[in-house]
Order: sequence, then structure tokens, then C-alpha cells
Amino acid sequence: MTRTYAVFPDIYELVKEIPKGQVASYGMIASLIPGATARIVGFAMAATPDDSIPWQRVINSAGKISERPGMDRQRERLMDEGISFKKNGAADWKKHRWQGPSEAWLSAHCIEFIDFLETQALWPG
Repeated sequence: MTRTYAVFPDIYELVKEIPKGQVASYGMIASLIPGATARIVGFAMAATPDDSIPWQRVINSAGKISERPGMDRQRERLMDEGISFKKNGAADWKKHRWQGPSEAWLSAHCIEFIDFLETQALWPG
């Protein structure tokens, strides 16, 4: 069953802000999209319509790839982008954590920079 949510386009737009070599958690993405939850972000990543959305760059808050079909493909893609993993299977947040969207994205979504910094302070890593 394909799930559709009104917030999917906003989620996809934000995920496109994550550059190669960096990762974000489902919750990090959800924290910037009104009406989104980490679970909804997960559904959106599973339903990406095309390869222009770097779905592989979104992982769980423990820094790991969630166990599911396709997890090996996600790990390969991340490793190809330079993401390193610790012995416990987690990405190194200190090296690879996304710092957040561009100022243009924040402005377009009416998020004040100081408000973003408060949100960012709650992110893993």
C-alpha cells in the first residue's frame, strides 16, 4: 500500500538540501516540516518517486541504517559518498551530520535563523 501525505513534497525538497557525504535523521527532517513526524519522513523516503531525492542520506537517530529491505543498498550508496561507519554500524555524527538547510530554504519556509539554531541544538550528535 502506498502512503500519501501532503507533507511529502516538503520533505523531498528538504532532503535535497543534504549534500553528498552528510546524513540526517528522520527526526531532524521532521523537526523542520510542520505536520511531519520521523515516521512520516520514513514513509516518504520509502516512497521516493525518483533518484533526484537522496533518500539514502536519511538514517535513524542512532546513526544507523534502519533494518529493512534495501538497507544494504543504502549502506553502499552512503559509503560511495564517503560516509564512514563505526564498529557498531552507526555513521559518525561528528564527521557526517548535516548542519541544516540553506538560509534560502529557511527563509522560503519562514523559519527564523535563531529558531533554527534552537531546533538544531536538539539534533543527534
